[in-house]
Amino acid sequence: MAFPVLLDTNVLFGAYLCDTVLRLAEAGTFRPLWSADILTELERNLLLRGIGDERAARRVAHMADAFPDALVEGYEPLIGSMTCDPKDRHVLAAAVRANAELLVTFNLADFPREATGPYDLSVSHPDDFLLDQLDLYPGATVRALRDQAEAYSQPHMTVTDILIRLSRSGVPQFASEVRRHL
Repeated sequence: MAFPVLLDTNVLFGAYLCDTVLRLAEAGTFRPLWSADILTELERNLLLRGIGDERAARRVAHMADAFPDALVEGYEPLIGSMTCDPKDRHVLAAAVRANAELLVTFNLADFPREATGPYDLSVSHPDDFLLDQLDLYPGATVRALRDQAEAYSQPHMTVTDILIRLSRSGVPQFASEVRRHL
């Protein structure tokens, strides 16, 4: 079974970053995990950004359909015992319940070692996570980015265009390192 990774809402929010990460999951480099609370938060944040109800719901539904085993259930009783930032306790509880080995988030400070250590759970920034994916699976990573670029027709994009958008999305080191592999 692939390496289990819980993805925080902020990793799934940006369209290009989410697409890249989930294409890597589709390639089998890791197993994505999320909870109903994470998907609800994602949909709510998409609506706040101005994405219409139908588009936001469709995006979340496509994710759920593409990765039916990603949904973590039964984590709610653990929320109260988590010691991380209160607004992110549901995220840590889902990671613990799913026996995730890694939690990927932009909010590293919200998950201090004291809160994650007892569960042998590592926390990684998306830039570091993607750099690890590139290091472990260079062919699959570059292929996923090429497939991603080819999938976009409105507007047409190249891998370089995707990398520019990923850099702006908070993963500049990954974008820079991929350029060296092209």
